[in-house]
Amino acid sequence: MRIGLDGYPLCEPLTGVGHYTFELARALAQNFPADQFQLIAPHAFNAAVIEQWERASRPNLQLVNLDLKSVRGRWWSFYLPRYLRRERLDLFHGTNYELPLWNRRRTVLTVHDLSSLLYPELHRKQLARRMRLRLPLAVKIAKAVVTPTEVVKQELCSHLNVRPAKVTAIHEAPRASFHPETPAECLLVRKSLGIEETFLLFVGTLEPRKNLLTLLKAFAQIIHETPLRPQLVIAGGEGWLMDETFALRDETFAQRLRFTGYLEDHELRTLYSSCGAFIYPSLYEGFGLPPLEAMACGAPVIASRIAPLQETLGEAAILIDALDVNALARSIIQLLTDGGHRDDLIARGRARAKNFSWDATARATYRIYERTLA
Repeated sequence: MRIGLDGYPLCEPLTGVGHYTFELARALAQNFPADQFQLIAPHAFNAAVIEQWERASRPNLQLVNLDLKSVRGRWWSFYLPRYLRRERLDLFHGTNYELPLWNRRRTVLTVHDLSSLLYPELHRKQLARRMRLRLPLAVKIAKAVVTPTEVVKQELCSHLNVRPAKVTAIHEAPRASFHPETPAECLLVRKSLGIEETFLLFVGTLEPRKNLLTLLKAFAQIIHETPLRPQLVIAGGEGWLMDETFALRDETFAQRLRFTGYLEDHELRTLYSSCGAFIYPSLYEGFGLPPLEAMACGAPVIASRIAPLQETLGEAAILIDALDVNALARSIIQLLTDGGHRDDLIARGRARAKNFSWDATARATYRIYERTLA
């Protein structure tokens, strides 16, 4: 088979969808050496993608940069379909909600979540409007649809009237770069980032559905009402609609906050490996990769009790109601003061993370390709 995958998410600094796209392509190429795979993008790939591709280069995985000066809204309707026809690819996999106007019998679509449709007020208006118009069309065009959890599959079938037989839930996985780091390396990286020995960690794009407001309120409660003085480290690129959350930084606990911005994998690995707790109080997720990656590195995890995170994390994390500030504060205090409970949670988390692998994800996805072309 000759398979094309959407490389557009790899043109920007990598977030969840970009990591999914690259890891899936890499694992497909590794597990199916007789087939050819292409990551196809209109512009230059992000430098980190080039570096990873060169480090794990396989002869059957190509990065295809069409080097277009401007696509002006015609990537999906003209440029990409023209390339697919010219190259005579057998199948195209849209890894980020969208598909080209091409042979619908030979397309697979990944829908990571329905947050833009279910919670449009938590997104930029332009993005929510685009998803409202484009996602139903892409789902209709696709021969098969992949979701990261059974929860998202059920949402998709319910809200967009998709036949369940058309949709397959395939779990994602922590990347191989996430494993426990040595104490010496952790100390070195923390010093370079200005992070103290005792700290709490959040990782993710700073946007309303990540529910940082609840985390900051719980943190303020700990600082004001207990003798504990951890740092709160927030790692991730700035997103949108965060004015109310950022206003809270002006409170008296602001000096205990550390906003790092976007971090490279080796920096994240050291923070996951040495944090007092990893906290993920998200209001909505499709899968929840950051807490699973944190578990793989040996971090004890506190997350919100929402269905996708329950499916992903199982009983290996402390799960709380997303908006319960008091419960979150109590859980953080427990992990900072009860070493036995913390060690038990770390062991359960590492065991849970081992249940997921990109090789398994690739093999399950390849079976979808085979059925699509049968």
